[in-house]
Amino acid sequence: MLFSLKSWPPSPATRGRAFLPAVLAIAVICGAGVWMLETPVAAQQEKAQKKRGGMPPMPDPISDDTTGFTSIFDGKTLNGWEGDTAFWRAEGGAIVGETTAANPLKSNTFLIWSGGSPKDFELRLEYRINATNSGIQYRSSKVPDAGKFVLKGYQADIDAQNRYTGQIYEERGRGFLALRGQFTYIGDGKKPRVMGSLGEGDSLTQHINSDWNKLHIIARGNTLIQVLNGHVMSMVVDDDAQNRALEGLLGIQIHVGPPMKIELRGLWLKTL
Repeated sequence: MLFSLKSWPPSPATRGRAFLPAVLAIAVICGAGVWMLETPVAAQQEKAQKKRGGMPPMPDPISDDTTGFTSIFDGKTLNGWEGDTAFWRAEGGAIVGETTAANPLKSNTFLIWSGGSPKDFELRLEYRINATNSGIQYRSSKVPDAGKFVLKGYQADIDAQNRYTGQIYEERGRGFLALRGQFTYIGDGKKPRVMGSLGEGDSLTQHINSDWNKLHIIARGNTLIQVLNGHVMSMVVDDDAQNRALEGLLGIQIHVGPPMKIELRGLWLKTL
C-alpha cells in the first residue's frame, strides 16, 4: 500500500503516485461488478432467444410478387369481360374506358369480369385517369332495371381530382363507408362509425400519382382494406348483415359527366 490514513492527505510529492493505482483498482473492481451483474442477464436473454428459435423474421417489404395470383386480363382483348364496347376497348396493353363529347354517357356503366364472384380475395391492378370519376367494383351485383351493364356494391373510389380516391364507397347502396384515412366499423343496421385514423385524408393525397397508380384491394370476411401505392387508404369492418355482401362481381366504372378516360393494366386476382 502506497499510502495510509496516517499519511492522509498525501503530500504533493506522493499524491500522483498514490491515487493513480487506487483509481485503476476501483475502475477494475467496478467494471468487474458491472460485468458480474450484466453477464448473467445477457446470458439469460441469449438463452431465452435460443429457446424461442432466435429472433423472429421481419416482415418482407412491399413487393410486386404475384405468386398465387391469376391474371384476369390478357393485355390484348376484353375476353373474360362484358360491357358496352362503345365505351370499352383493349389498347396498348391496357383496358381503356372512355367517353367523349361526341359519345357521352347517360348513366354510369361498367365493364364486368365474367370469371366468377370472388368471396375472400386480393386484387392488384394499376390505373390512371385523366378526368371525372371512376371506381373498381367488388362483391357487387347486377342491377338489370338500371341497365344491362350496371352494378351495385362496394367500390374502391377513384377520381381525377383525388377528392374521393382511396375511399370505400357503396354504389347504389349505403354510400360513403370509409373516407380516405379512416378505419370504420358498421354495426347491424347502423351507420359507419370511425374507429381510428390511418392518416390525415388530405395528406394521404401526396401518395397518389398523376400518372399510373398501384391499387391493392383485400377482402376477407367482413373486413375490407384498400391500399394505394403502398399506403393504406381506408378500411372497414362491416357487420351490417342486412346490407353487406360477402361475395360478388368485380367491375370497372365509367362515370356519367364530362369526357373522361381511365386505363387499367396488370390486373391480378388471388382467391383466399
